[in-house]
Amino acid sequence: MDWRDTGILLSSRRHGESSMIIDVFTPERGRHAGVVRGGASRKVAPTLQPGAQLDLAWRARLEDHLGSFTVELQRSRAAIAMQNRTTLAGLNATLALLAFVLPEREPHPDLYAQTQNLLDLLDQTDLWPLAYLRWETALLEDLGYGLDLSRCAVTGTTDNLIYVSPKSGRAVSAKGAGDWADRLLPLPQALRAGGATENADIAAALGLTGYFLEHKLAADQVGKPLPDARARYLDLLNRVAPSPKPAP
Repeated sequence: MDWRDTGILLSSRRHGESSMIIDVFTPERGRHAGVVRGGASRKVAPTLQPGAQLDLAWRARLEDHLGSFTVELQRSRAAIAMQNRTTLAGLNATLALLAFVLPEREPHPDLYAQTQNLLDLLDQTDLWPLAYLRWETALLEDLGYGLDLSRCAVTGTTDNLIYVSPKSGRAVSAKGAGDWADRLLPLPQALRAGGATENADIAAALGLTGYFLEHKLAADQVGKPLPDARARYLDLLNRVAPSPKPAP
């Protein structure tokens, strides 16, 4: 059994004296693990950095075996990410979430393409937080927990959408909320059409996507809390958010 594909390195760990077990995200094979013989050597180890784009060849005697990888580096991203503490935390959050939520060997080609586009923006520090927010909404959508913020779930209007239903993930207008307003989640500005894009607004919006990641996706499919890497990224994003300007 063998195949060849490209992939994003999610994680790696030592295996025996000189090998590494790597977990990669590929467009055709989804999340897939395998052993890299000699992966801990001085020659190969620098290739196996988080977020690296790899050319992968996998081989095993049977389809359900762990198998082994031979790898060639297509693109390294670690050096770019390490230039900015917040972006590095964002990269770690992205990889940790993928390793956390993706089933093994289940293809998600659209999510793969969106992930690759996100990681290719690592050097665009001003754009990256908003790109990451859009990636999280795409992650929810791809795995069946998408948010529908286009119109009110109650009245059908597209005006004055200020809430989100915690059950359905659908937007609700002020009028549609009625007496249920205190049971709904606020719809952050960064997720509204033409909304704000400051880091503080994006962090607030990530609070909403985080609710559905934790209480819907993780609760239904994984049964464990979200990885700490995401919370660390959110904390750093809040720290670098500009202070509110004083009133004139």
